[in-house]
Amino acid sequence: MNPKFFALLQYIIPQHLLSRIAGWVAECRWPWLKNRFITTFVNHYQVDMSQALEENPQAYEHFNAFFTRALKPDARTLATDPAQLICPADGQISQIGQIEYGRIFQAKGHDYSLTELVGGDTKLADEFMNGAFATVYLSPRDYHRVHMPMAGTLRSMTYVPGKLFSVNQATAENIPGLFARNERVVAIFDTEHGPMAMILVGAMIVASIETVWAGLVAPPQRALKRVDYTEQARQPVSLGRGDEMGRFKLGSTVILLHPDKSVKWLESMRAGNSVRMGEALGTLTAAAE
Repeated sequence: MNPKFFALLQYIIPQHLLSRIAGWVAECRWPWLKNRFITTFVNHYQVDMSQALEENPQAYEHFNAFFTRALKPDARTLATDPAQLICPADGQISQIGQIEYGRIFQAKGHDYSLTELVGGDTKLADEFMNGAFATVYLSPRDYHRVHMPMAGTLRSMTYVPGKLFSVNQATAENIPGLFARNERVVAIFDTEHGPMAMILVGAMIVASIETVWAGLVAPPQRALKRVDYTEQARQPVSLGRGDEMGRFKLGSTVILLHPDKSVKWLESMRAGNSVRMGEALGTLTAAAE
């Protein structure tokens, strides 16, 4: 399909309705339906089930359980140097670089607002001004759990309602401000190297986004909602480097944000690179003062 026509079509179709229907199908436990769905998916996308903790596709209770499957303990290894920031997910680097003048590069001819991305919070956006970003796209065949690039303590989580455009490269090249328009969850962690944002972006047919501390986050209701995890009544949420922090029920994108001079991306990491969770993305600087 022509990329421009595909982008135009997405403005017309009922994005949320289609995604909710897909979510219902993905949770269906009818053996004849879920087994056929999973088997077709495995064959079409050539999913390597030998890495899964449960290798039998038909053993999963529904499609979502298969899609968010755990891997064997030795399927992924973390970069051994603790000074290296690790990749949060399997996928492909959509873009990677520096935040310039409060704008983040999306694709040729397109960028988007840092402030809009984090939900309109200008004070929060200021913490990442002139900093570093990395956008990792998870294709349907990828492992869909998201892990911590470094250790951190959760400060806040914001659910930002929005559209559900596809997030593949063709759409990124044709829809302005894509990642600041789509539904997303913005998780802010405090680390030894300053704040870190992990932004889980929803997309067409993505049934939901989950985090390990809050469970199902999107869609609770289509209104901006921020939860402060530094309040005394809340149990602190601290996660180690490589720990799971969330997952997508059907694929999407993770965006990392880091403050100015806190991380230097490896020269080998460029747009279009395939990546795996745990491999080094960049080098961390000295601890924040």
